[in-house]
Amino acid sequence: MKSFLFNSTIFIVLTSLNQVFAQDYHYDPPWNKPWSDGLNFTIPGIDNIPDLYGDIVDPQLVVFFAGNQFMVVDDLLAAFKKQYPEYTRIFVETLPPGILAKQIKTGSLTIGNMRITHRPDVYTDGKQKIVELTDMFSRIEPYAKNRLAIMVQKGNPKKVKGLADLGRKDVLVSMPNPEWESVGKKIEEAYVKLGGEQLRKQIMEEKVKDKTTYLTQIHHRQTPMRILYGQSEAGPVWFSEVYYQQMLKHPVETVEIPEKENIEVIYTAGLMKNAPRPKAAKDFMDFLISEKAKVIYKNYGFTTD
Repeated sequence: MKSFLFNSTIFIVLTSLNQVFAQDYHYDPPWNKPWSDGLNFTIPGIDNIPDLYGDIVDPQLVVFFAGNQFMVVDDLLAAFKKQYPEYTRIFVETLPPGILAKQIKTGSLTIGNMRITHRPDVYTDGKQKIVELTDMFSRIEPYAKNRLAIMVQKGNPKKVKGLADLGRKDVLVSMPNPEWESVGKKIEEAYVKLGGEQLRKQIMEEKVKDKTTYLTQIHHRQTPMRILYGQSEAGPVWFSEVYYQQMLKHPVETVEIPEKENIEVIYTAGLMKNAPRPKAAKDFMDFLISEKAKVIYKNYGFTTD
Protein backbone atom coordinates (compact mmCIF):
# COMPACT_ATOMS: atom_id res chain seq x y z
CA MET A 1 0.00 0.00 0.00
CA LYS A 2 2.83 2.42 0.90
CA SER A 3 4.55 1.60 -2.42
CA PHE A 4 1.31 2.32 -4.31
CA LEU A 5 0.90 5.69 -2.55
CA PHE A 6 4.55 6.56 -3.19
CA ASN A 7 4.30 5.70 -6.88
CA SER A 8 1.00 7.59 -7.17
CA THR A 9 2.62 10.65 -5.59
CA ILE A 10 5.51 10.50 -8.06
CA PHE A 11 3.02 10.15 -10.94
CA ILE A 12 1.04 13.19 -9.76
CA VAL A 13 4.20 15.29 -9.31
CA LEU A 14 5.56 14.32 -12.73
CA THR A 15 2.18 14.94 -14.36
CA SER A 16 2.02 18.37 -12.72
CA LEU A 17 5.55 19.19 -13.87
CA ASN A 18 4.68 18.16 -17.42
CA GLN A 19 1.58 20.37 -17.33
CA VAL A 20 3.64 23.30 -16.06
CA PHE A 21 6.28 22.70 -18.74
CA ALA A 22 3.62 22.60 -21.45
CA GLN A 23 2.00 25.74 -20.12
CA ASP A 24 5.33 27.56 -19.87
CA TYR A 25 5.93 27.21 -23.62
CA HIS A 26 2.37 27.26 -24.93
CA TYR A 27 2.62 30.80 -26.29
CA ASP A 28 6.32 30.84 -27.16
CA PRO A 29 7.41 32.08 -30.60
CA PRO A 30 7.95 31.62 -33.41
CA TRP A 31 4.27 32.35 -34.02
CA ASN A 32 4.65 31.81 -37.74
CA LYS A 33 5.52 28.54 -39.44
CA PRO A 34 9.34 28.53 -39.63
CA TRP A 35 10.87 28.20 -43.07
CA SER A 36 12.33 24.74 -43.44
CA ASP A 37 13.52 22.65 -46.37
CA GLY A 38 15.17 20.04 -44.19
CA LEU A 39 15.35 19.10 -40.53
CA ASN A 40 13.40 21.48 -38.30
CA PHE A 41 15.08 21.70 -34.90
CA THR A 42 12.95 24.44 -33.34
CA ILE A 43 12.70 23.81 -29.58
CA PRO A 44 10.20 26.09 -27.73
CA GLY A 45 11.84 28.17 -25.04
CA ILE A 46 15.37 27.00 -25.86
CA ASP A 47 16.28 27.04 -29.57
CA ASN A 48 13.74 29.10 -31.49
CA ILE A 49 15.53 32.29 -32.70
CA PRO A 50 12.28 33.86 -33.97
CA ASP A 51 13.80 37.12 -35.20
CA LEU A 52 16.15 35.64 -37.78
CA TYR A 53 14.51 34.57 -41.04
CA GLY A 54 15.58 32.71 -44.13
CA ASP A 55 18.98 31.90 -45.56
CA ILE A 56 21.95 33.04 -43.51
CA VAL A 57 24.49 31.49 -45.93
CA ASP A 58 25.28 33.52 -49.05
CA PRO A 59 22.04 35.56 -49.12
CA GLN A 60 21.07 37.51 -52.25
CA LEU A 61 19.30 40.16 -50.14
CA VAL A 62 19.63 41.21 -46.48
CA VAL A 63 16.95 43.33 -44.81
CA PHE A 64 16.97 44.69 -41.25
CA PHE A 65 13.32 45.33 -40.34
CA ALA A 66 12.11 47.35 -37.38
CA GLY A 67 11.16 44.47 -35.09
CA ASN A 68 7.44 44.94 -34.68
CA GLN A 69 6.89 44.10 -38.37
CA PHE A 70 7.81 40.45 -37.77
CA MET A 71 4.25 39.28 -38.46
CA VAL A 72 4.37 40.66 -42.02
CA VAL A 73 7.65 39.07 -43.10
CA ASP A 74 6.41 35.67 -44.31
CA ASP A 75 3.72 37.01 -46.63
CA LEU A 76 5.83 39.97 -47.72
CA LEU A 77 8.83 37.90 -48.76
CA ALA A 78 6.67 35.24 -50.42
CA ALA A 79 5.08 37.94 -52.58
CA PHE A 80 8.47 39.54 -53.28
CA LYS A 81 9.95 36.21 -54.40
CA LYS A 82 6.95 35.61 -56.65
CA GLN A 83 7.48 38.97 -58.35
CA TYR A 84 11.27 38.63 -58.40
CA PRO A 85 11.90 34.85 -58.71
CA GLU A 86 15.64 35.39 -59.19
CA TYR A 87 15.94 36.00 -55.43
CA THR A 88 15.75 32.62 -53.73
CA ARG A 89 18.01 33.24 -50.71
CA ILE A 90 16.97 36.12 -48.46
CA PHE A 91 18.04 36.83 -44.89
CA VAL A 92 15.96 39.09 -42.62
CA GLU A 93 16.34 40.27 -39.03
CA THR A 94 13.38 41.66 -37.06
CA LEU A 95 15.15 42.74 -33.87
CA PRO A 96 14.44 46.08 -32.13
CA PRO A 97 15.67 48.90 -34.39
CA GLY A 98 18.06 50.23 -31.74
CA ILE A 99 19.75 46.83 -31.63
CA LEU A 100 19.90 46.68 -35.44
CA ALA A 101 21.48 50.15 -35.55
CA LYS A 102 24.14 49.02 -33.06
CA GLN A 103 24.72 45.89 -35.13
CA ILE A 104 25.38 48.04 -38.20
CA LYS A 105 27.74 50.27 -36.22
CA THR A 106 29.74 47.44 -34.62
CA GLY A 107 29.68 45.19 -37.67
CA SER A 108 28.30 42.06 -36.03
CA LEU A 109 25.65 40.51 -33.80
CA THR A 110 26.10 37.54 -31.48
CA ILE A 111 23.14 35.44 -30.31
CA GLY A 112 24.11 32.55 -28.07
CA ASN A 113 27.09 31.01 -29.87
CA MET A 114 26.24 32.35 -33.32
CA ARG A 115 27.97 35.45 -34.75
CA ILE A 116 26.39 37.26 -37.70
CA THR A 117 28.42 39.72 -39.76
CA HIS A 118 26.00 40.41 -42.62
CA ARG A 119 25.62 44.03 -43.67
CA PRO A 120 22.07 45.03 -44.60
CA ASP A 121 21.02 46.18 -48.05
CA VAL A 122 17.88 47.81 -46.62
CA TYR A 123 17.23 49.11 -43.10
CA THR A 124 13.81 50.19 -41.80
CA ASP A 125 12.76 52.26 -38.79
CA GLY A 126 10.48 55.13 -37.88
CA LYS A 127 10.78 58.16 -40.15
CA GLN A 128 12.40 60.34 -37.47
CA LYS A 129 15.23 57.87 -36.88
CA ILE A 130 15.81 57.30 -40.57
CA VAL A 131 16.10 61.05 -41.10
CA GLU A 132 18.65 61.22 -38.25
CA LEU A 133 20.71 58.54 -40.02
CA THR A 134 20.12 59.95 -43.50
CA ASP A 135 23.85 59.99 -44.37
CA MET A 136 23.76 56.17 -44.37
CA PHE A 137 21.22 55.96 -47.19
CA SER A 138 21.09 56.63 -50.92
CA ARG A 139 17.29 56.43 -51.02
CA ILE A 140 14.51 56.78 -48.44
CA GLU A 141 10.89 55.63 -48.80
CA PRO A 142 7.96 55.74 -46.33
CA TYR A 143 5.71 52.69 -46.76
CA ALA A 144 3.37 52.09 -43.77
CA LYS A 145 1.96 53.69 -40.63
CA ASN A 146 0.96 52.53 -37.17
CA ARG A 147 -0.61 53.89 -33.99
CA LEU A 148 -0.44 53.01 -30.32
CA ALA A 149 -2.87 50.73 -28.45
CA ILE A 150 -2.87 48.94 -25.09
CA MET A 151 -2.74 45.15 -24.94
CA VAL A 152 -4.52 43.60 -21.94
CA GLN A 153 -5.43 40.10 -20.80
CA LYS A 154 -8.65 38.58 -22.09
CA GLY A 155 -11.58 40.12 -20.24
CA ASN A 156 -9.45 43.08 -19.15
CA PRO A 157 -9.56 42.04 -15.46
CA LYS A 158 -7.92 45.28 -14.26
CA LYS A 159 -10.45 47.40 -16.22
CA VAL A 160 -7.75 49.40 -17.98
CA LYS A 161 -9.45 52.16 -19.97
CA GLY A 162 -6.49 54.19 -21.16
CA LEU A 163 -2.89 55.25 -20.69
CA ALA A 164 -3.61 56.98 -17.38
CA ASP A 165 -4.54 53.61 -15.82
CA LEU A 166 -1.01 52.35 -16.46
CA GLY A 167 0.07 54.65 -13.66
CA ARG A 168 -2.04 52.72 -11.14
CA LYS A 169 0.00 50.76 -8.59
CA ASP A 170 -2.28 47.72 -8.95
CA VAL A 171 -1.62 47.34 -12.70
CA LEU A 172 1.47 45.37 -13.75
CA VAL A 173 2.78 47.07 -16.87
CA SER A 174 5.08 45.74 -19.60
CA MET A 175 6.84 48.72 -21.16
CA PRO A 176 9.28 48.76 -24.12
CA ASN A 177 12.66 50.04 -23.01
CA PRO A 178 13.35 53.46 -24.61
CA GLU A 179 17.08 52.62 -24.53
CA TRP A 180 16.76 50.59 -27.74
CA GLU A 181 13.09 50.72 -28.66
CA SER A 182 11.97 53.82 -30.52
CA VAL A 183 8.38 52.92 -29.65
CA GLY A 184 9.34 53.33 -25.98
CA LYS A 185 10.18 56.97 -26.61
CA LYS A 186 6.92 57.41 -28.55
CA ILE A 187 4.95 55.98 -25.63
CA GLU A 188 6.73 58.32 -23.24
CA GLU A 189 5.65 61.18 -25.50
CA ALA A 190 2.08 59.91 -25.24
CA TYR A 191 2.31 59.82 -21.41
CA VAL A 192 3.48 63.43 -21.36
CA LYS A 193 0.85 64.41 -23.90
CA LEU A 194 -1.88 63.00 -21.64
CA GLY A 195 -0.70 63.53 -18.09
CA GLY A 196 2.41 65.67 -18.27
CA GLU A 197 5.82 64.74 -16.92
CA GLN A 198 4.16 63.48 -13.73
CA LEU A 199 2.49 60.53 -15.52
CA ARG A 200 5.68 59.64 -17.39
CA LYS A 201 7.72 59.71 -14.19
CA GLN A 202 5.11 57.67 -12.35
CA ILE A 203 5.15 54.85 -14.92
CA MET A 204 8.78 54.99 -16.03
CA GLU A 205 10.56 55.74 -12.76
CA GLU A 206 8.43 55.13 -9.67
CA LYS A 207 6.76 51.96 -10.98
CA VAL A 208 10.01 50.65 -12.46
CA LYS A 209 11.58 51.07 -9.03
CA ASP A 210 8.81 49.15 -7.26
CA LYS A 211 8.75 46.54 -10.07
CA THR A 212 5.17 47.16 -11.21
CA THR A 213 6.52 48.39 -14.56
CA TYR A 214 8.74 45.92 -16.40
CA LEU A 215 11.13 47.24 -19.06
CA THR A 216 11.51 44.74 -21.89
CA GLN A 217 14.59 43.57 -23.75
CA ILE A 218 12.70 42.55 -26.91
CA HIS A 219 9.52 44.61 -26.85
CA HIS A 220 7.70 43.19 -29.85
CA ARG A 221 7.87 39.64 -28.47
CA GLN A 222 8.12 40.18 -24.74
CA THR A 223 5.04 42.25 -24.00
CA PRO A 224 2.52 39.79 -25.49
CA MET A 225 4.34 36.85 -23.92
CA ARG A 226 4.34 38.49 -20.48
CA ILE A 227 0.63 39.22 -20.77
CA LEU A 228 -0.19 35.73 -22.08
CA TYR A 229 1.74 34.13 -19.20
CA GLY A 230 0.20 36.42 -16.56
CA GLN A 231 3.47 38.18 -15.71
CA SER A 232 2.07 41.56 -16.79
CA GLU A 233 -1.52 42.80 -17.04
CA ALA A 234 -1.25 45.57 -19.62
CA GLY A 235 1.26 46.89 -22.12
CA PRO A 236 1.33 49.79 -24.56
CA VAL A 237 2.21 48.47 -28.02
CA TRP A 238 1.78 49.35 -31.65
CA PHE A 239 -1.77 48.52 -32.73
CA SER A 240 -0.57 45.88 -35.22
CA GLU A 241 0.91 43.80 -32.39
CA VAL A 242 -2.27 43.29 -30.43
CA TYR A 243 -4.14 42.91 -33.75
CA TYR A 244 -1.79 40.04 -34.65
CA GLN A 245 -2.17 38.30 -31.29
CA GLN A 246 -5.93 38.37 -31.79
CA MET A 247 -5.44 36.94 -35.30
CA LEU A 248 -3.65 34.03 -33.60
CA LYS A 249 -6.66 33.62 -31.25
CA HIS A 250 -4.48 34.30 -28.22
CA PRO A 251 -6.39 35.48 -25.11
CA VAL A 252 -5.70 39.22 -25.28
CA GLU A 253 -7.81 42.29 -25.95
CA THR A 254 -7.26 45.77 -27.36
CA VAL A 255 -7.80 48.98 -25.43
CA GLU A 256 -7.94 51.78 -27.98
CA ILE A 257 -6.15 55.07 -27.30
CA PRO A 258 -8.03 58.19 -28.47
CA GLU A 259 -6.48 60.03 -31.40
CA LYS A 260 -5.84 63.14 -29.30
CA GLU A 261 -3.73 61.06 -26.88
CA ASN A 262 -2.15 58.81 -29.51
CA ILE A 263 1.19 58.88 -31.29
CA GLU A 264 1.71 57.77 -34.90
CA VAL A 265 4.77 56.29 -36.57
CA ILE A 266 5.63 56.36 -40.27
CA TYR A 267 7.76 53.34 -41.14
CA THR A 268 10.49 54.32 -43.54
CA ALA A 269 12.99 52.22 -45.45
CA GLY A 270 16.51 53.29 -46.30
CA LEU A 271 18.62 51.80 -49.08
CA MET A 272 22.10 51.58 -47.61
CA LYS A 273 24.78 53.56 -49.48
CA ASN A 274 27.18 50.66 -48.94
CA ALA A 275 24.60 47.96 -49.74
CA PRO A 276 26.53 44.81 -50.69
CA ARG A 277 23.73 43.86 -53.14
CA PRO A 278 22.50 47.20 -54.61
CA LYS A 279 20.32 45.70 -57.38
CA ALA A 280 18.46 43.49 -54.89
CA ALA A 281 18.12 46.45 -52.54
CA LYS A 282 16.55 48.59 -55.28
CA ASP A 283 14.14 45.82 -56.27
CA PHE A 284 13.05 45.33 -52.67
CA MET A 285 12.58 49.06 -52.09
CA ASP A 286 10.43 49.24 -55.22
CA PHE A 287 8.35 46.30 -54.00
CA LEU A 288 7.97 47.69 -50.48
CA ILE A 289 6.13 50.78 -51.77
CA SER A 290 4.02 48.81 -54.28
CA GLU A 291 0.28 48.17 -54.00
CA LYS A 292 0.92 44.46 -53.37
CA ALA A 293 3.00 45.27 -50.28
CA LYS A 294 0.41 47.77 -49.05
CA VAL A 295 -2.32 45.12 -49.14
CA ILE A 296 -0.15 42.77 -47.05
CA TYR A 297 0.54 45.46 -44.45
CA LYS A 298 -3.17 46.32 -44.22
CA ASN A 299 -3.95 42.64 -43.60
CA TYR A 300 -1.90 42.87 -40.40
CA GLY A 301 -3.41 46.04 -38.98
CA PHE A 302 -1.09 48.67 -40.47
CA THR A 303 -2.25 51.64 -42.52
CA THR A 304 -0.59 52.70 -45.76
CA ASP A 305 -2.24 55.98 -46.81
